[in-house]
Amino acid sequence: MTTFGATVLWEKQDSEPFTDNKYSRAHVWQFDGGAEIPASSSPHIVRLPFSEPANVDPEEAFVASLASCHMLFFLSIAAKKGFVVRQYRDAAEGELAKNEGGRLYVSRVTLKPDITYVGAAPDRHTEAGIHHEAHEQCFIANSVLTHVVVEAVQGAREEQYDA
Repeated sequence: MTTFGATVLWEKQDSEPFTDNKYSRAHVWQFDGGAEIPASSSPHIVRLPFSEPANVDPEEAFVASLASCHMLFFLSIAAKKGFVVRQYRDAAEGELAKNEGGRLYVSRVTLKPDITYVGAAPDRHTEAGIHHEAHEQCFIANSVLTHVVVEAVQGAREEQYDA
C-alpha cells in the first residue's frame, strides 16, 4: 500500500484572542518533496481580513487535484496512442452547493481541458475516448462523491514547430 501525506501548519498570532473567532486562517501546506504552499480559508467562506485571498484554499486545491490527476492520465494515454501533446491547459471550476441536509459541499467540478498537439491531433471521438479513459483511471475522481464533469474545449488543434 502506498501512503501519501501532507503537513498542514497553522499558528496563532500572539495578538489574536482566538475565542472571538477573529483570527487569521492563513496557514501552510508542506509536502515531502520540500514544497510549501501558502493556504487559507476561502474569502467566500470566511470574510476578510481573516482569510488570505492570495493563498490557495482547500476548495481550490480540491479542484486542482482532480484536474491534475485527470491531466496526468490523459497525457499518459495520449502518449501511448502516439499523439504528441504540446500544451495542456485546464481552467477547471468547482461549485459549492448545499446537500439534502443543508451542508455545503463541492457538488460539481468541471474540467475544461484545452489541448494543443504537435503534428496529427486525435479526432473528437478519439479525444473524448482518451478523456473518458483518463477519468476512469483517475484515482482522485474515483475517491470522491463529487460529480466530476469534463468539458474539453471543442475541436482538436494542430501546431507545427520547426525542428
